Amino acid sequence: MAAETSTQYVAYTLYKADPAWLRLPIEERTAAKDAFAEVIEDWADRMELRSYSLVGVRPEADFLLWKLTERYDDLRELGTALNGTPLAGWLTTPYSYLAAAEPSQYFEQKSARPRRVVPRGAPYLVVYPFVKKREWYSLSMDDRRRAMQEHAAVGSRFVTITNHTTYSFGIDDQEFMTAFECEAPSDFLQLMKTLRETEASRYTERDTPIFVGTAQEIREILDSLDGASARVASS
Repeated sequence: MAAETSTQYVAYTLYKADPAWLRLPIEERTAAKDAFAEVIEDWADRMELRSYSLVGVRPEADFLLWKLTERYDDLRELGTALNGTPLAGWLTTPYSYLAAAEPSQYFEQKSARPRRVVPRGAPYLVVYPFVKKREWYSLSMDDRRRAMQEHAAVGSRFVTITNHTTYSFGIDDQEFMTAFECEAPSDFLQLMKTLRETEASRYTERDTPIFVGTAQEIREILDSLDGASARVASS
């Protein structure tokens, strides 16, 4: 059997709803949300597609879609389908990130199969772009490997956190996209405080903006945009 060679693309698209949309009649908002959600639900059968709420957390973004596929054109076709919904006219995308899954060059690879990101379904996802200082790449491979092995050893002590680092060299503005599934945002806070003391952290150029998303079904997220979920809960 031939070796598997396909690349897994990983994308994060963040959306912000125009506050003017809230002034539309409730029937229009409901229809717009339904159409948008139907596209997401249809595409979830074709690719790995997960949604996270940022409502009440980041003022410039309301929710994000985590998209994973081995077919690059899926990203364009999904975007086109969402653009065809009434809600798209009321949404902006303040941030959008693209990366690909690859094995780390700093750790021994025990399998010839391409690396895959497999979400575990934790309740929270922390996402941010990452760029290293140029000085990092002037270090010898042995020095970089030693620093990264220390970094990984520290991270492995935080058993409630799953790291999904992917690579953006040449296909987006950042070098890496880092995503961490966790049981609570405070878990990730403790991890990052500890990692600040590692040698590898000295070579961080940029690791912002940071987004902490709560895993929710897309219909729940859309209902939170206009408070519909709160009205239902209080009725």
